[in-house]
Amino acid sequence: MLRTEKERVVAELARQLGESETLMVADYRGLTMPEIDELRGRLLEAGARFRVVKNTLTKLAAEQAGTTDVLQLIDGPTAIAFLDAEGDPVAVAKVLNEVARANDVLVIRGGVLEGTVVGEDEIKRLATLPPADVLRAQLVGAVAAPLTTVVGLFTAPLRDLVGVIDARIRQLEEQGEAVPAEEPQAEAPAEEEPQAEAPAEEQPAEEQTEEPSAEAEPASADEEEEQQDG
Repeated sequence: MLRTEKERVVAELARQLGESETLMVADYRGLTMPEIDELRGRLLEAGARFRVVKNTLTKLAAEQAGTTDVLQLIDGPTAIAFLDAEGDPVAVAKVLNEVARANDVLVIRGGVLEGTVVGEDEIKRLATLPPADVLRAQLVGAVAAPLTTVVGLFTAPLRDLVGVIDARIRQLEEQGEAVPAEEPQAEAPAEEEPQAEAPAEEQPAEEQTEEPSAEAEPASADEEEEQQDG
């Protein structure tokens, strides 16, 4: 391989190692080229790009990308399944595990899940989980259940699952499903008792002003004389 070609391969590997938070490493020793091509096609459908790498170039790429932790998985003939952003880690693990069990040639070494290096056992546990869409539905129900239920369902230290659970818990807290304390409600003003209507003031009876009786007219002179004579 020419030096320029090596530099190109190292740069491409460094980019993939730096961008891929999840990847899986396997020893492909014993697989034929047709078998590798078939495996590559199945992994591509699951959202991963399967790449055979040289250890010396992978070491240079890991140092360049600052991901040297993955080098503990690089030993002998190595192939790496780099998961895309929308890749399904469960589906990728299932494919690798099925091929490893079928031909007893492919050996799973481990991988990196959400930035954390894990061993072969964790990848095999991941392969036993339900598909991603079923798993998400179970997580939504499990988070609302007691904590012991969550621990019983997911005992493997898989950071991708923990991330989903944490995100769901934060969502529930933001929605207030953690039974927030009720805010004191302002006391409703006491209803005023209807006051008895004040009795209408009795209007004073109008004073009946008696019309002054007509004054007796003075007696005539003849009458006076009669009275005197009598």
